[in-house]
Amino acid sequence: MAASYLPVKIAVIGGSGLYNLEGLEFVAEVNPETPWGKASDAITIARTATGVHVAFLARHGRGHYLTPSEVPSRANIAALKSIGVEAILAFSAVGSLREELKPRDFVLPSQIIDRTKGIRPSTFFEDGLVAHAMFADPFSDVLEQVIWEQRGVIEGGEFHRQKTLICMEGPQFSTRAESHMYRSFGGDLINMSALPEAKLAREAEIAYQMICMSTDYDCWKEHEEAVTVEAVVANLKANTSNAQRLLSAILPGVHAVVENGKALEGLKGSMRFACMTAPEKRSKEAVGKLEYLLPGYYTV
Repeated sequence: MAASYLPVKIAVIGGSGLYNLEGLEFVAEVNPETPWGKASDAITIARTATGVHVAFLARHGRGHYLTPSEVPSRANIAALKSIGVEAILAFSAVGSLREELKPRDFVLPSQIIDRTKGIRPSTFFEDGLVAHAMFADPFSDVLEQVIWEQRGVIEGGEFHRQKTLICMEGPQFSTRAESHMYRSFGGDLINMSALPEAKLAREAEIAYQMICMSTDYDCWKEHEEAVTVEAVVANLKANTSNAQRLLSAILPGVHAVVENGKALEGLKGSMRFACMTAPEKRSKEAVGKLEYLLPGYYTV
């Protein structure tokens, strides 16, 4: 019998410095086994004062023991989908590639440039089942607007939108030459976590918006000390209190667009006809795994 709190339609993925949900009532902890393994850590289910259930997952695991390349993104997204998640708010620490995006500012990116190295599994479709997901606009316009409307709750920093995010492999920071190259690409921010997370959310038909928290100027800025872990951690602590404050402010609006269906407009059902593999050529094993994620889509 399904737990009474299911489905949980809203999830928060916490990045560096954001490892829990404050001010919410603990309900349960789940750790489902998916066809792609287990998630980074157990998923915490919490309840707001108005009774809305929210799932929280620490991207790097509680205690931050997974490198960006080691994060089991497929298991993370599949586990969240399995409990009913339709919208993901993904927090991430980022470096700034622009003067105006200061440390401790918050930013809503609208585009991603992929500079990972192909060593992270980045699709659910493989081993005998091929599909192509739309990804021209990697983030949710609906969630972005809900978040933007609450930008005034941020203290000690500014809020920006419509920026381009570079996702690099890591775990090392950039060289100065790379940092200048990313600026020449049109990049405004840089992190190590947006991909393949955003791509997998799209394949799973989940609305996804990353909320970036600037911690440093990377290493491009003349006469500025190159980024260090110490500087990042100091700004992470300041950003975390703002992240908690922002989360409290946006949850009612996110709940509203999930319940009225707006969050999934253009997403729900989008993968049903994205499969290119002829029915008779589809691997039974691949179809079986995808039945966990998108039931009924690819069975013959």
